[in-house]
Amino acid sequence: MSDQRKMLKDLIISAVLTLILFYLSTGHALLDLPFPEVLRDNPVLLYILQIFLSLSVIFINRRLFAGGIISFIHLAPNIDSLVVIGASAAFIYSTVISLINVIYYKNADEYIGESELYFESCAMILTLVAVGKLLEEVAKGKTSNALKDLSDMSPKTALLLVDGQEKEVPIEDVKVGDVFILKPGMNIPVDGVIESGTSAVNESSLTGESMPVDKSAGMSVSASTINMSGYLTCRATNVGSDTAFSKIVQMVSDSSSGQAPISKAAEKISSCFIVAVIFLSVITFAIWMFCGYGFGFSLSRAISVLIVSCPCALSLAAPVAIMTGSSVGSRHGILYKTAQSLESTGRTQIVVVDKTGTLTTGNPKVTDIISTAGDIEHRDLLLSIAYALESKSEHPVAKAICSFATKRFVPVMDTTDFEAIPGKGVKADLILSGERHTVYAGNESFIAETLLGGRSSQFNNDFSSKIHQLVAEGKTPVLFASDFGMLGVIAVADEIKEGSFEAIEALRQEDIHVCMVTGDRLATSESVGIQLGIEADDVISEVMPGEKAAIVDKLKETGKVAMIGDGVNDAPALTAADTGIAIGAGTDVAIDAADVVLIKNSLVAAVDSIRLSKDTLRIIHQNLFWAFSYNLVGIPLAAGCFYKAFGWLLNPMFCAAAMSISSIFVIVNAMRLFSFKTTDINAIESPDDEDML
Repeated sequence: MSDQRKMLKDLIISAVLTLILFYLSTGHALLDLPFPEVLRDNPVLLYILQIFLSLSVIFINRRLFAGGIISFIHLAPNIDSLVVIGASAAFIYSTVISLINVIYYKNADEYIGESELYFESCAMILTLVAVGKLLEEVAKGKTSNALKDLSDMSPKTALLLVDGQEKEVPIEDVKVGDVFILKPGMNIPVDGVIESGTSAVNESSLTGESMPVDKSAGMSVSASTINMSGYLTCRATNVGSDTAFSKIVQMVSDSSSGQAPISKAAEKISSCFIVAVIFLSVITFAIWMFCGYGFGFSLSRAISVLIVSCPCALSLAAPVAIMTGSSVGSRHGILYKTAQSLESTGRTQIVVVDKTGTLTTGNPKVTDIISTAGDIEHRDLLLSIAYALESKSEHPVAKAICSFATKRFVPVMDTTDFEAIPGKGVKADLILSGERHTVYAGNESFIAETLLGGRSSQFNNDFSSKIHQLVAEGKTPVLFASDFGMLGVIAVADEIKEGSFEAIEALRQEDIHVCMVTGDRLATSESVGIQLGIEADDVISEVMPGEKAAIVDKLKETGKVAMIGDGVNDAPALTAADTGIAIGAGTDVAIDAADVVLIKNSLVAAVDSIRLSKDTLRIIHQNLFWAFSYNLVGIPLAAGCFYKAFGWLLNPMFCAAAMSISSIFVIVNAMRLFSFKTTDINAIESPDDEDML
């Protein structure tokens, strides 16, 4: 931040000095402002003051000069070199004219009338470039800090069981074979195997699975996942850098350390351009000297070539467009972290989308209520019974059912003798039709086992097929039964996020291929893919974070890939992609690992980020075309190529004016980006909503 503050301070000082120079040169006349009499009556003082102000701006931006000079020394001239040439040409020419006027002070009026000074052009070039440098530095300050955020997410301590006593120790002290304890809500410190207890574990940080996974003795748990409900005793199997989460950290590190290859075309063009300009300037001077036009005329032509070819428009062509594109993006909730990310986003040909939290909300929601009686009255009774049972459970599925029942204002029923059966379901006693009955809620195997006997005939093939259909649709069915038979089933699923279908369709309209890659199970993924119109071949499910990154790398062989995600598990793929796009409602790790952050929690914003980048690229290409076209016309005129035939000649004053006009053109052209319109989802035909309930 200190570098940014210094750059901002230098920029402000440069801008003030440039404005003063502009006022002293032509500004006072253009704006009809008063001019100090002491300067009007003392041209020498005016020259000295302008030289001093110009030198001050050059000194403030000496690092830019140093970079340009060093690039010359290494025979690799770049944009900084062009800036140094242009600014130096303007300053040297103006200084020479000033010195001539000082020497011939008695004839100052004559020389002032025939000569123009371009100190303000020198200062303007450096100040405008300083703006771009500051913006670039600010963008760099916002780049990925994913490794730190990943590290912060990992637990710093673990609760070990030592000689029957709980002992909190630093995570570094945990060894393979140690027994550790997990209480509800705790982050799991290391990989391990459950020795006793049951619980639901949120593994979304690793797998992307929105639904917590039921865990019991003998099952594994992973570091940095979350124990949601039960009390677990586990034995450590992998610690330190061997845990699954640490491997994610390493993958993010590997992806971040290798910068994506950037185009070298601009640098090569700049190098060729500056070499050509220098060569043309020297040749121009030599030819006019050879033709006998004298040193003054020849030097004027050579310097005119340098001034007219000043890289102001060329150096502004991309930065101004990118600056404007970034501003427009932030206005619409799209943050491009770097100029490179703004440029690369528009080149996207393939979009890889995570499911949970990106295409879907990531929150379980009741989707189906099926009563065995088949009428609304019994369906409401089923919901009341479900509310009574699930209200005593901490499982996320149970909470989804209770939340739905609460919104429907179902009657509250009292239960007794509540019992949770680990890994299966729950049961309790309640009063139905004036009699006490035992009711059950759980998975298919638990309910089938419970009903085995005289009542099993009610668990018929038709009802079983409905359950299997729900599973095939990616839903989680919870079956309800009583001691007198089946009551029904309530299905819970992660709902499609609003605008997801429209976003996928809009991407297709941009000729972008869409793939969904998720750690979720096959049935759920295929169901979401069908609802969103994603081809089955483009739905890749049950993949781990490392596999996501590998899939992205494979797709990069066929085109430019953008990865859209929101979770820790997406971080490696986000950094591996040509462009990583993070949903703003996602984790800090995903946001830091991405190149583009969508503040709006909407996939439609991802479409807008690509469209805005494409528009920005088009503006950059137009600006570059203008900058080079201007030079192709201006340089021959400045060199005097048409002087003998037509008497056409550009003196340095007109060269500086042409240079300013070219700069104004690229700026005004870039401003057209402010007319950017976001995607209108209402104009995209979406599937009819169906009330599943």
